[in-house]
Amino acid sequence: MKTIFIIISCVLLSHVVVAQNSFKAIIRNDKTKEILKGATATIPDLKIVVAADTSGLIIIHNIPDGKFEIEITYVGYSRQEKVYGFPLKNPDQLVEIGLEPAVGELAEVTIQTTRTNQNLRDIPTRIEVLPLEELDEKSTMRPGDIKMLLGEATGIHVQQVSAVSGTTNFRIQGLDSRYTQLLQDGMPLYQGFSGGLSLLQISPLDLKQVEFIKGAASTLYGGGAIAGLVNLISKTPAKAPELTFLLNGTSTKGADASGFYSQKWKHIGTTIFGAYNYNGAYDPSSTGFTAIPQTKRFTVKPKVFLYIDDRNAGWFGVNTTYEDRYGGDMQVIDGKGDNTHQYFERNKTFRLSTQLSFTHKINEESRINFKNSIGYFDRQLTEPGFNFSGKQLSSFSEINYVNNGERANWVAGGNAITDHFTAEPPLNNLNYSLTTLGAFVQNTFKATDWFSLESGVRLDYNTPAPGNHSNGLFILPRINALFKLDEHFTSRIGGGAGYKMPTLFNNQGEQEGYQNIQPLSTGSTKAEQSYGFNGDLNYRSVIGDAAISINQLFFYTYVDKPLILQNNTFINAPGHISTQGTETNIKLTMDELVFYLGYTYTDTKQHFNGQTTRQPLTPQNRISFDATYEIENSFRFGVESFYTSPQLLSDGTMGKGYITFGLLVQKMWKHLDVFINAENLTDRRQTRWENIYTGSITHPNFRDIYAPLDGVVVNGGVRIKLLH
Repeated sequence: MKTIFIIISCVLLSHVVVAQNSFKAIIRNDKTKEILKGATATIPDLKIVVAADTSGLIIIHNIPDGKFEIEITYVGYSRQEKVYGFPLKNPDQLVEIGLEPAVGELAEVTIQTTRTNQNLRDIPTRIEVLPLEELDEKSTMRPGDIKMLLGEATGIHVQQVSAVSGTTNFRIQGLDSRYTQLLQDGMPLYQGFSGGLSLLQISPLDLKQVEFIKGAASTLYGGGAIAGLVNLISKTPAKAPELTFLLNGTSTKGADASGFYSQKWKHIGTTIFGAYNYNGAYDPSSTGFTAIPQTKRFTVKPKVFLYIDDRNAGWFGVNTTYEDRYGGDMQVIDGKGDNTHQYFERNKTFRLSTQLSFTHKINEESRINFKNSIGYFDRQLTEPGFNFSGKQLSSFSEINYVNNGERANWVAGGNAITDHFTAEPPLNNLNYSLTTLGAFVQNTFKATDWFSLESGVRLDYNTPAPGNHSNGLFILPRINALFKLDEHFTSRIGGGAGYKMPTLFNNQGEQEGYQNIQPLSTGSTKAEQSYGFNGDLNYRSVIGDAAISINQLFFYTYVDKPLILQNNTFINAPGHISTQGTETNIKLTMDELVFYLGYTYTDTKQHFNGQTTRQPLTPQNRISFDATYEIENSFRFGVESFYTSPQLLSDGTMGKGYITFGLLVQKMWKHLDVFINAENLTDRRQTRWENIYTGSITHPNFRDIYAPLDGVVVNGGVRIKLLH
């Protein structure tokens, strides 16, 4: 009897064992066929949840006989649900499942700013991205520079510095532009003396992506990234060659002609960008002064890429820009100046820089990168009875090691930054030299599928030239956390420290035209130090054919003893600056229609000598609205509107709030795009409600510029795609 019982038990057990089935599947992007590491498979009836490994493979064991629904999900992709009957007809079959990117979502965005080349959704640092599709639209709206590209982003305020030359800086979250690093391909090409005209000398046509970090970002890029950084990512050669020309004309006497070529062969590739930008002197308000200066600019940027083997690759590029920017009294610009009409501002600049990047791949997980850039900048600023000429020679060198593991990513390295400025006599007392040696390490640890932590620290040592004893050692910690609460909600929180070495070249110095500016006081001018925090909450969902994403950000930054201009001398203020506020971004996508709403609240205050005042030229409220209808590769129609609230001005008065509207129509064919764009259709001009200067036309004293001066601007042109 006992023997019979054992035999029956074994038969039943063997039946149960046989009834335990397995399911194997590989999860891919349905369009690009890229694997989706970390995709999730769920069998609700059995309460089984399994995640895909690094190869996109999912294996589910112990499935009994019967029919079961299996759900496949991945953030940013549409859910797929399918019923399978077990046992399968072919138990060893590997099922391939393709997920479609959710409507309106950027399914795969690789970020370069963190140096780890991770996917955007997996990075604890809050990073905003303008991908190639949006840059394509922006390049037709303003082909000559990136002023509009930055100015339309929430949390970024573009501030015109000169009333007649159009020189412009930008502020992130209410902080002066000197607290933001502007990079190209991860290298600081636009800083110090060369930074004042940078926004006006960069074209978007050869960019494939723009990445923003708002808030402290000093661990990897140095102390100057107090308010954040903007990294401009250039196009690289693809398998298909590209040859594109863009011709543009404006109603404000402007014309642009640019071209971009790229091609990749087996072991070599190249990109070449060239542009000519022209604008005639333009005065829509008949003030007698240029709202847009007479401008002539040439740009040439060739690059060579080497693909030596599977482990070694690199590239070398040269950037060259020459510009003559001539603004002021219209009669002077036209060559009809006299004893009354004498005022002008003329900037002649020459920019030459080289960039070198080389990567050695140690294995599939780790690599060593080397980067170097050398920049030369020559600027001659001339005004009546005043000439300020100087040359800047700067360099950046870095070597870093990157390891991308399954759970942890590491970045460690060191860099050296030099900045040397020489002014022509008699202003050579403004000369300076600065060397910064830095070392950094950063780790991103994925503790669970729902929580990741990024932490890092940077150590900087600065060695200014004799005469400026502001050298010092700075330790800059930084930490960020990512919470994936569920498939709809994610949150990021973080903070860090930063510093900024004192320099004459900032918004205040630029606004004064460097006239009568005194050198930094020996031994008494200290570095500005800061700390900041931010946190956000993101919601993404797909409802029918519509996708919605909502992002709510909160930020706070404290800058101790900021540099201010007092009696023509830069000193450390007796106190601090604090900026806090919120950013709200809402995006709704319904088939070909996309709606975007952005709101920024910025409360920036100066706490000096025990008194608290609002910071001038910082609007508290900005609202942007954009609606686009697009048939891919065929037609695009867009409308946009911006509201800027009243701003406190330097003289204690309040500037006027204003609303602008814009319109874009673009028709695309295989080899040709035709576009027309209109900005500021409501003709909001500061000169419509007040005079922009006091004093005489011979010796004008210009007021703060807080609103457009150029009025309605209409541009139109063609983009010719011979190879694409």
